[in-house]
Amino acid sequence: MNALLSVAFVLCWSSGFIGAKLGAGTADASTLLMWRFLPLAVVLVAVAAVSRPAWRGLTLRDAGRQAAIGALSQSGYLLSVYYAIQLGVSSGTTALIDGVQPLVAGALAGPVLRQYVTRRQWLGLWLGLAGVTTVTVADAGAAGADVAWWAYFIPFLGMLSLVAATFLEGRSRTPVAPRTALTIHCLTSAVLFSALAVGAGAAAPPADSSFWVATAWLVVLPTFGGYGLYWLIMRRSGITEVNTLMFLMAPVTAVWGALMFGEHFGPQTALGLAVGLAAVVVVRRGQRTAPSLAPGR
Repeated sequence: MNALLSVAFVLCWSSGFIGAKLGAGTADASTLLMWRFLPLAVVLVAVAAVSRPAWRGLTLRDAGRQAAIGALSQSGYLLSVYYAIQLGVSSGTTALIDGVQPLVAGALAGPVLRQYVTRRQWLGLWLGLAGVTTVTVADAGAAGADVAWWAYFIPFLGMLSLVAATFLEGRSRTPVAPRTALTIHCLTSAVLFSALAVGAGAAAPPADSSFWVATAWLVVLPTFGGYGLYWLIMRRSGITEVNTLMFLMAPVTAVWGALMFGEHFGPQTALGLAVGLAAVVVVRRGQRTAPSLAPGR
């Protein structure tokens, strides 16, 4: 079951970069994000109204914490991804830059959550960073002068936003049902992205049917599949496990983007992806051999 969940998570999360690329040519990033979350939030709130037992025991403080998590893990993260792709950064490169997340999360897991990382896991995390760097440099070189150099730092900001949300959730002592959390997160994103789009004068959706195809893609696959499975796997297996899977987003998205959009995929890209996959193996073996640590150690 865990293996199937992991495969589904990698495919669904990677599909978000592809969907962002599909929608980038049809509308502004704020428009696409607004219409991705506004109808979704309406549906989830309507479902919540008839499933009140799932909301019992939820305090105002818990709801506020989930709203903050949603603002970081959805709004901040996705805005950076969509904006970077809108500026011309390829979907594969964006996913690869986000691949630094396991290293940052691994470095902070010990002092923040007392989930300590073994030496073998650290080796795998640094190996993963080397693979990500190799592919990012190759893709940036292939893009030439078409993309501003600073655009490659935008996905990095989104990665930090997702890491912050992960630790905020990990420090929560009150468990919140995944469906309840998803509703609060999507409602928060709908409000924030609607305000952004209205403020920018970009709230009106285009009449192009491809815009709605991209929107439906983004609602079904990355939101329900990728985002929902992210929190489910984290709660079942821990932060190191779910963030190790993030290394797999790089090869999946790079191959997907090359086949679907003709994005760059050369020998250096293949080498970097192979190094990233080796990092996943090293980290997973480190998890199986790591000694169990008592809480608070």
